[in-house]
Amino acid sequence: MAGKTPVMTQIRGLKPNFWYSNWMEANERLAFFGTRAILPLYMVYAVAEGGMGLTYTEKGLIYFIWALVQCLVPMVSGGFTDQYGYKKSLYVAYSINILGYLSFAFATGFWSALSAACLVGLGTAIFKPPVQGTIAKASTDENSSIAWGIFYWAVNVGGFLAPMLAAILRGETNFKLVFICAAGVTAFNFIPTLFFYREPDPVPNFKRRTVGETFMNTITTLKDKNFLVFLGIFSGFWFMFMQLWDLLPNFIDEWVNSRDIAPFFGSISKDWLLDNGMVKPEMLINIDSFAIIALMLVVAWATGKFHPMVALIGGMIVSVAAFVGAGISMTGWIVAMAIFIFAIGEMMCSPKFSEYIGLTAPPDKKALYMGYSNIPFAVGWGLGNAISGPLYENLGSKLNFAREYLVRTIGLNPADVQQIPQERIMETVAKLMNDGQGGTVDDATRMLWEMHDPWMVWVILGAIGLISTLGMIAYYLKTRRAAEVRKVEAA
Repeated sequence: MAGKTPVMTQIRGLKPNFWYSNWMEANERLAFFGTRAILPLYMVYAVAEGGMGLTYTEKGLIYFIWALVQCLVPMVSGGFTDQYGYKKSLYVAYSINILGYLSFAFATGFWSALSAACLVGLGTAIFKPPVQGTIAKASTDENSSIAWGIFYWAVNVGGFLAPMLAAILRGETNFKLVFICAAGVTAFNFIPTLFFYREPDPVPNFKRRTVGETFMNTITTLKDKNFLVFLGIFSGFWFMFMQLWDLLPNFIDEWVNSRDIAPFFGSISKDWLLDNGMVKPEMLINIDSFAIIALMLVVAWATGKFHPMVALIGGMIVSVAAFVGAGISMTGWIVAMAIFIFAIGEMMCSPKFSEYIGLTAPPDKKALYMGYSNIPFAVGWGLGNAISGPLYENLGSKLNFAREYLVRTIGLNPADVQQIPQERIMETVAKLMNDGQGGTVDDATRMLWEMHDPWMVWVILGAIGLISTLGMIAYYLKTRRAAEVRKVEAA
């Protein structure tokens, strides 16, 4: 039907709560992505540079635990949202998120950063089911494709503006101001929730359950084996997918020479450039959100003409290819183009994932099923960071390669190398390279790239995404054959 009904007719059929939910989602994403844009850098930058001085392994562990909290809690909180109210869940979510962002602003090490991450994860976990459940309730089979496309567009309005504002706020190293502003944006979300958003109409003959019954109903939903297989396969894709935001900023910061595209970014805002003439990594990553804002509605309209699984698989294929492409080059414009292409794949598959679950969920379990949609995020995002942190530490970290070079090639004492400030390591390598004749930091970076092939990190992560894509193709073919057999038997 979506392909036969005019787009404007589909849009006019969306209920007011749909638009209020998009407003709240855009605000929440503005706060969330503003912090996420700078967190990969904030965690590993030296204390002298305004960071926390954590290792990539510690950073990965924080993201792993954060992912478990943020993605597994909705499996329970979604059921409670259906039972006890959407607005109550939103109020609780805002309060916890505000506390989490303020905690990040004053974090000083691993444990305080982990506590802040868990608070933000918990607040976000409680926020998602009521908003996504509202989208599912406020749309129909006829306009669900365009509804989820608009919702994904709104998500990326916040996601697009956030890194730009964060880049301006942080300057070179003033990261803490970004977290304080994120808390303020989250507090603003109380306004649309209090004065405009309306509690969704209850399902007819809906019977309120006790806390214990709600929990058991949530657990028994896991008996749907086909649904769990679908979620499990997609987990591998998210394993790869989330590293675009969690690890690629570090890779860009360490390895990519973006001076070739710096004039373009600098012509818009000098605040988007670093003092060394490079584009701030968060601005390159932000190409993803820009592309989605520019093209999401067109892609949603186009993919609405296909079976959701066909669009989903097509998007996965494009995303895997672009993901690997973003990590195999040191050239700024190539990385930028790969991120843009990745966004096209993301637009094809990510909304379809939510649409599929929203369409198949029972009317009285919309928020619950949308909560279950977070399982792939939990597995993929969590395990992805738990593994990619140590993986990058050993196969991709320029800092570690530089220290190893000073010890093994130059012959410096390991203890002396450890005493060199983190922010001075590459200057030291550049000074001592070429048998003491020296070179530039760019020369030293190129030398370490050719010695260690850090791009292999992205090939390994991309291979996991490819395996998941092949698994989804097999799943689709199997379920389609099963549906055809049932159709023949029914006839």
